[in-house]
Amino acid sequence: MRSAVNKSEHGDRKNALLRRVARARLRNARGFTLLELMVVISVMIILMAIAIPNYNRTVIQSRESVLRSNLSTLRSVISQYTLDKQKAPQSLDDLVTAGYLRQVPVDPMTKETNWEVVQEDTLMSVDQQEPGIFDVHSASSGIATDGTTYSTW
Repeated sequence: MRSAVNKSEHGDRKNALLRRVARARLRNARGFTLLELMVVISVMIILMAIAIPNYNRTVIQSRESVLRSNLSTLRSVISQYTLDKQKAPQSLDDLVTAGYLRQVPVDPMTKETNWEVVQEDTLMSVDQQEPGIFDVHSASSGIATDGTTYSTW
C-alpha cells in the first residue's frame, strides 16, 4: 500500500512541478516590452532614412541612362535615314513608317513621346526640297544630376 501512496505523491509532485514550469514559461513568453519595440522601430526608421534617398538616386540615374541611350539611337537613325533617303525626315513618325524604328521611344523624363526636334537650317543635299529633322532633345525642363538641363542633351 505504501508503494501506491508513494507513487501517487510522486506523480502529484511531478504534475505540480510541470504546472509551475508551464506557468513560468507563460510569464516569460508574454511578448515584447515597449522599450524593445521602440528600439526596433527607431532602427528601422534610421535604415529607411538611408535607403530611400539611395533608391531615388538610383532611379534617376537609370532614367538618365535610358535617356542617353534613346537620344543616341534617335540621332543615329536620323543620320541613317538622311543618308539613305537623301533627305532628312520631316517627323519622327517618318522613321517608324520607313522601318528605321519599330516605334518612337518614350522620353523617360516626361514619360511620353514628346521629343523636341531641331529642324536643320540648311538643306543636307543638293536635290533636297525642304529641311527636315537634324537633331532631337528631351522635352523635359528638369535638371540632371550633372547640373545641366535634360533639354540640352
